[in-house]
Amino acid sequence: MKKTTLFILVTGLALFLLQDCAPEFKPKIIPREQPFWLGLHVLIENKPAAEALLSELPALAAVGINLLIFEIDYNYEYVSHPELRGEDPISRETVKKVVEFCQGHKIRLIPEFQSLGHQSWAEKTFPLLIKYPEFDETPGQFPENKKIYCRSWCPLHPDVNPIIFALFDELLEVFEADALHVGMDEVFLIGSEYCTRCRGKDPAELFAKAVNDYHQHLVKKRGVEMLMWGDRLLDGEITGYGEWEASLNGTHPAIDLIPKNIIICDWHYEQMKTYPSIPFFLNKGFRVLPTSFKDPKQTKKLIDYSLAFPSERMLGHLCTIWKAPEEGKTSRWPPLLAAAKRLREIGVLTGPMTRKKDIE
Repeated sequence: MKKTTLFILVTGLALFLLQDCAPEFKPKIIPREQPFWLGLHVLIENKPAAEALLSELPALAAVGINLLIFEIDYNYEYVSHPELRGEDPISRETVKKVVEFCQGHKIRLIPEFQSLGHQSWAEKTFPLLIKYPEFDETPGQFPENKKIYCRSWCPLHPDVNPIIFALFDELLEVFEADALHVGMDEVFLIGSEYCTRCRGKDPAELFAKAVNDYHQHLVKKRGVEMLMWGDRLLDGEITGYGEWEASLNGTHPAIDLIPKNIIICDWHYEQMKTYPSIPFFLNKGFRVLPTSFKDPKQTKKLIDYSLAFPSERMLGHLCTIWKAPEEGKTSRWPPLLAAAKRLREIGVLTGPMTRKKDIE
């Protein structure tokens, strides 16, 4: 067993056993070939949000971000499937402005398309399941989306992937991206009794099939990297995270059925004594990008905890805002400023990030 893997196992166990003592976690930095990431995830649902982001990019670059995850979903003027455009889609011209700025400031720009789950929000169902209701994992059920969190598409429907992959390809092209984030968090509707294809099947195998399908297209066929949220790969009972930051619906065994060269965005938004998913994902062989939300203290604690594991596969930190960017405010987001300050104090945020193709 390699020394790094042994260290991760032993340290993870020790921290878990000591969690009731509320220990302080001290970063242990090893020499690295590429800089730590300070990332920001933004939700872009319409043209005003994109314009606000453009206005904030210079200030965000000054803060020190070197990674921007641009969640766009159906909110782009798709050419391959124009029927799936949102209500106020972003133009190619606008995206190219973001691309130009990010390339000029060495910010790695990665588009995100929420896949499998999150196909609705509140009473609103998103374009795919409106235009193709036969793709719904729960067809004809839950009018106005009542009594559910978010809709899912069926991972076994034979006509879903060709459409989704066409959208993936458009995003890779217009963003000039070397990676794509496929989302996949908070998937609660899977293996539904209402789906004739999925009924009675193992949720973990269904989830893994979806992950593997996207990996096959993105990594093996297109030669780009793939990122995803990590919560469905965690056992909510064993980790203590519960049903939101982890799974209680049987998807977690999928972690042993998927490739290990996927980057896992491990999100945790509440202050905890320890974050057992960090050593767990590292021990499984994944690269990990811990992710925080609105609590600056939790952000700092998650950074210190994650960097207690000196691994090349610990990539840095990702901040989320989960709302549209706002001119004059997004670059002043307190958790982002706290993350930048902490990473500079530790001495790992020293310069812009390098794009994958530049490394190679």
